[in-house]
Amino acid sequence: MKTVTVIFEDEDILVIDKPSGIAAEETNTQKVITLSEILKKEFGIPLFRGGLVHRLDKDTSGVMVVAKTQKALDVLQAQFKGRKTKKEYLALVHGFIMESGVVDAANARNPLKREKFTVLLEGKEAVTEFSPISNFKFPISNWETIFNDFNKIQMRKLERMNYNEFTLLKCKPLTGRTHQIRVHLKYIHHPIVADEKYVGRKMVRIDKRWCPRMFLHAKRLGFYHPTTGKWMEMEAELPE
Repeated sequence: MKTVTVIFEDEDILVIDKPSGIAAEETNTQKVITLSEILKKEFGIPLFRGGLVHRLDKDTSGVMVVAKTQKALDVLQAQFKGRKTKKEYLALVHGFIMESGVVDAANARNPLKREKFTVLLEGKEAVTEFSPISNFKFPISNWETIFNDFNKIQMRKLERMNYNEFTLLKCKPLTGRTHQIRVHLKYIHHPIVADEKYVGRKMVRIDKRWCPRMFLHAKRLGFYHPTTGKWMEMEAELPE
Protein backbone atom coordinates (compact mmCIF):
# COMPACT_ATOMS: atom_id res chain seq x y z
CA MET A 1 0.00 0.00 0.00
CA LYS A 2 1.32 3.42 -1.00
CA THR A 3 2.00 6.07 1.65
CA VAL A 4 0.39 8.80 -0.48
CA THR A 5 -2.78 8.71 -2.58
CA VAL A 6 -2.40 8.95 -6.36
CA ILE A 7 -4.84 11.33 -8.06
CA PHE A 8 -3.44 11.04 -11.60
CA GLU A 9 -0.49 9.33 -13.28
CA ASP A 10 0.94 8.95 -16.78
CA GLU A 11 4.41 8.52 -18.28
CA ASP A 12 5.46 12.09 -17.45
CA ILE A 13 3.84 13.15 -14.21
CA LEU A 14 2.38 11.93 -10.94
CA VAL A 15 -0.26 13.93 -9.09
CA ILE A 16 -0.63 13.03 -5.42
CA ASP A 17 -2.63 13.95 -2.34
CA LYS A 18 0.05 14.58 0.29
CA PRO A 19 -1.05 13.81 3.86
CA SER A 20 -0.31 16.17 6.70
CA GLY A 21 2.78 15.31 8.76
CA ILE A 22 5.15 14.42 5.92
CA ALA A 23 7.99 16.85 5.16
CA ALA A 24 9.13 17.35 1.57
CA GLU A 25 12.80 16.91 2.42
CA GLU A 26 14.95 16.14 5.44
CA THR A 27 16.24 19.08 7.45
CA ASN A 28 19.03 19.44 9.99
CA THR A 29 16.49 19.18 12.81
CA GLN A 30 14.17 16.53 11.37
CA LYS A 31 15.52 13.06 10.58
CA VAL A 32 12.28 11.42 9.45
CA ILE A 33 10.85 9.76 6.35
CA THR A 34 10.35 12.43 3.69
CA LEU A 35 8.18 12.81 0.62
CA SER A 36 11.23 12.77 -1.66
CA GLU A 37 12.26 9.38 -0.20
CA ILE A 38 8.73 8.01 -0.61
CA LEU A 39 8.68 9.06 -4.26
CA LYS A 40 12.01 7.36 -4.91
CA LYS A 41 11.27 4.12 -3.04
CA GLU A 42 7.54 3.57 -3.58
CA PHE A 43 7.17 5.04 -7.07
CA GLY A 44 10.67 4.43 -8.43
CA ILE A 45 11.27 8.02 -9.51
CA PRO A 46 15.05 8.32 -9.92
CA LEU A 47 15.23 12.11 -10.18
CA PHE A 48 16.84 14.44 -7.65
CA ARG A 49 14.45 15.07 -4.75
CA GLY A 50 12.21 12.31 -6.14
CA GLY A 51 10.94 14.59 -8.89
CA LEU A 52 9.44 17.16 -6.56
CA VAL A 53 8.36 20.19 -8.58
CA HIS A 54 7.14 22.31 -5.67
CA ARG A 55 6.61 22.00 -1.93
CA LEU A 56 3.91 21.96 0.68
CA ASP A 57 4.75 22.59 4.33
CA LYS A 58 5.03 19.45 6.46
CA ASP A 59 1.66 19.98 8.17
CA THR A 60 -0.17 21.08 5.02
CA SER A 61 -2.07 18.41 3.10
CA GLY A 62 -3.27 18.38 -0.47
CA VAL A 63 -2.55 18.17 -4.16
CA MET A 64 1.01 18.16 -5.54
CA VAL A 65 2.43 17.48 -9.00
CA VAL A 66 5.59 15.38 -9.32
CA ALA A 67 7.76 14.92 -12.41
CA LYS A 68 8.76 11.44 -13.58
CA THR A 69 11.25 12.64 -16.21
CA GLN A 70 13.87 15.39 -16.25
CA LYS A 71 12.11 17.13 -19.17
CA ALA A 72 8.81 17.19 -17.27
CA LEU A 73 10.60 18.53 -14.20
CA ASP A 74 12.20 21.37 -16.15
CA VAL A 75 8.95 22.36 -17.87
CA LEU A 76 6.85 22.26 -14.71
CA GLN A 77 9.39 24.16 -12.62
CA ALA A 78 9.45 26.86 -15.28
CA GLN A 79 5.65 27.15 -14.99
CA PHE A 80 5.82 27.63 -11.23
CA LYS A 81 8.64 30.16 -11.56
CA GLY A 82 6.75 32.01 -14.30
CA ARG A 83 3.53 32.05 -12.24
CA LYS A 84 1.59 30.13 -14.89
CA THR A 85 0.08 27.71 -12.39
CA LYS A 86 -3.15 28.13 -10.43
CA LYS A 87 -3.20 27.26 -6.73
CA GLU A 88 -6.16 27.20 -4.36
CA TYR A 89 -6.08 26.38 -0.64
CA LEU A 90 -8.65 25.95 2.12
CA ALA A 91 -7.85 27.38 5.54
CA LEU A 92 -9.86 27.56 8.75
CA VAL A 93 -8.90 30.76 10.58
CA HIS A 94 -9.69 32.43 13.86
CA GLY A 95 -12.35 35.14 13.81
CA PHE A 96 -14.99 36.18 11.29
CA ILE A 97 -13.99 37.41 7.83
CA MET A 98 -16.99 38.77 5.97
CA GLU A 99 -15.49 40.07 2.71
CA SER A 100 -12.92 38.98 0.13
CA GLY A 101 -9.57 40.73 0.05
CA VAL A 102 -5.94 40.74 -0.99
CA VAL A 103 -2.82 40.77 1.17
CA ASP A 104 0.07 42.41 -0.67
CA ALA A 105 2.92 42.29 1.84
CA ALA A 106 6.53 41.28 1.24
CA ASN A 107 7.76 38.19 3.12
CA ALA A 108 11.21 37.51 4.58
CA ARG A 109 12.81 35.22 7.10
CA ASN A 110 12.23 36.46 10.64
CA PRO A 111 15.60 37.89 11.81
CA LEU A 112 14.79 37.00 15.43
CA LYS A 113 13.43 33.48 14.82
CA ARG A 114 15.06 31.97 11.75
CA GLU A 115 12.60 29.08 11.49
CA LYS A 116 9.76 31.54 10.88
CA PHE A 117 8.91 34.10 8.22
CA THR A 118 7.33 37.51 8.62
CA VAL A 119 6.17 40.61 6.74
CA LEU A 120 9.10 42.95 6.07
CA LEU A 121 9.46 45.83 3.62
CA GLU A 122 12.82 44.49 2.42
CA GLY A 123 11.39 41.01 1.81
CA LYS A 124 10.33 39.34 -1.44
CA GLU A 125 7.05 40.24 -3.12
CA ALA A 126 4.16 38.16 -1.77
CA VAL A 127 0.48 38.44 -2.74
CA THR A 128 -2.44 36.33 -1.50
CA GLU A 129 -6.09 36.60 -2.47
CA PHE A 130 -8.69 35.30 -0.03
CA SER A 131 -12.46 34.93 0.10
CA PRO A 132 -14.72 33.59 2.87
CA ILE A 133 -16.68 30.42 2.21
CA SER A 134 -18.46 30.02 5.57
CA ASN A 135 -18.47 31.48 9.06
CA PHE A 136 -18.73 29.13 12.03
CA LYS A 137 -19.60 29.73 15.66
CA PHE A 138 -19.23 26.94 18.19
CA PRO A 139 -22.17 26.76 20.62
CA ILE A 140 -20.90 27.57 24.11
CA SER A 141 -22.45 24.30 25.27
CA ASN A 142 -19.91 22.38 23.16
CA TRP A 143 -17.10 23.87 25.21
CA GLU A 144 -18.13 21.83 28.25
CA THR A 145 -16.86 18.74 26.41
CA ILE A 146 -13.80 20.25 24.73
CA PHE A 147 -12.67 22.22 27.80
CA ASN A 148 -14.08 20.05 30.57
CA ASP A 149 -11.06 20.74 32.79
CA PHE A 150 -11.29 24.55 32.52
CA ASN A 151 -12.49 26.57 35.49
CA LYS A 152 -14.99 29.45 35.27
CA ILE A 153 -12.29 32.09 34.89
CA GLN A 154 -10.71 30.24 31.98
CA MET A 155 -14.09 29.74 30.30
CA ARG A 156 -14.93 33.44 30.64
CA LYS A 157 -11.58 34.28 29.04
CA LEU A 158 -12.49 32.14 26.03
CA GLU A 159 -15.78 34.02 25.74
CA ARG A 160 -14.11 37.45 25.96
CA MET A 161 -11.68 36.56 23.18
CA ASN A 162 -14.54 35.23 21.00
CA TYR A 163 -12.66 31.97 20.68
CA ASN A 164 -15.67 30.21 19.17
CA GLU A 165 -15.69 32.33 15.97
CA PHE A 166 -14.05 30.89 12.83
CA THR A 167 -14.03 31.37 9.06
CA LEU A 168 -13.37 28.82 6.32
CA LEU A 169 -11.37 30.65 3.64
CA LYS A 170 -10.45 30.04 0.04
CA CYS A 171 -6.90 31.31 -0.48
CA LYS A 172 -5.11 31.87 -3.78
CA PRO A 173 -1.39 32.66 -3.49
CA LEU A 174 -0.27 34.64 -6.54
CA THR A 175 3.36 34.22 -5.50
CA GLY A 176 5.11 31.22 -3.95
CA ARG A 177 6.94 32.34 -0.83
CA THR A 178 7.69 30.02 2.08
CA HIS A 179 4.82 29.98 4.62
CA GLN A 180 3.15 32.73 2.56
CA ILE A 181 -0.51 32.00 3.34
CA ARG A 182 0.27 31.34 7.00
CA VAL A 183 2.23 34.58 7.36
CA HIS A 184 -0.34 36.69 5.52
CA LEU A 185 -3.30 35.40 7.54
CA LYS A 186 -1.38 36.04 10.75
CA TYR A 187 -0.60 39.54 9.44
CA ILE A 188 -4.32 40.38 9.07
CA HIS A 189 -4.97 38.98 12.58
CA HIS A 190 -6.73 35.81 11.43
CA PRO A 191 -4.16 33.04 12.02
CA ILE A 192 -4.83 29.48 10.87
CA VAL A 193 -6.25 27.08 13.43
CA ALA A 194 -3.56 24.87 15.05
CA ASP A 195 -0.66 26.55 13.22
CA GLU A 196 2.20 25.90 15.64
CA LYS A 197 4.45 28.59 14.20
CA TYR A 198 2.06 31.49 13.78
CA VAL A 199 -1.04 31.14 15.97
CA GLY A 200 0.85 31.46 19.27
CA ARG A 201 1.84 28.89 21.89
CA LYS A 202 -1.19 29.33 24.14
CA MET A 203 -3.69 29.37 21.29
CA VAL A 204 -2.26 26.30 19.59
CA ARG A 205 -2.67 24.28 22.78
CA ILE A 206 -6.34 25.27 22.85
CA ASP A 207 -6.83 24.58 19.14
CA LYS A 208 -5.31 21.12 19.33
CA ARG A 209 -7.91 20.00 21.83
CA TRP A 210 -10.29 19.63 18.88
CA CYS A 211 -8.15 20.10 15.74
CA PRO A 212 -5.04 17.88 15.86
CA ARG A 213 -3.26 19.42 12.84
CA MET A 214 -2.88 22.76 11.09
CA PHE A 215 -6.06 23.46 9.13
CA LEU A 216 -4.48 24.29 5.76
CA HIS A 217 -5.17 22.16 2.69
CA ALA A 218 -4.08 22.51 -0.94
CA LYS A 219 -7.45 21.94 -2.57
CA ARG A 220 -6.76 22.57 -6.27
CA LEU A 221 -3.76 22.87 -8.58
CA GLY A 222 -3.85 23.94 -12.22
CA PHE A 223 -0.94 23.59 -14.66
CA TYR A 224 -0.09 22.80 -18.28
CA HIS A 225 0.87 19.20 -18.97
CA PRO A 226 4.63 19.23 -19.65
CA THR A 227 4.33 17.14 -22.83
CA THR A 228 0.88 17.75 -24.34
CA GLY A 229 0.54 21.37 -23.21
CA LYS A 230 -3.05 20.64 -22.12
CA TRP A 231 -4.34 22.66 -19.17
CA MET A 232 -5.09 20.38 -16.22
CA GLU A 233 -6.79 21.06 -12.89
CA MET A 234 -6.41 18.51 -10.11
CA GLU A 235 -8.25 18.42 -6.79
CA ALA A 236 -7.75 16.78 -3.41
CA GLU A 237 -10.71 16.55 -1.08
CA LEU A 238 -10.46 17.97 2.42
CA PRO A 239 -9.35 15.17 4.81
CA GLU A 240 -11.71 14.01 7.54
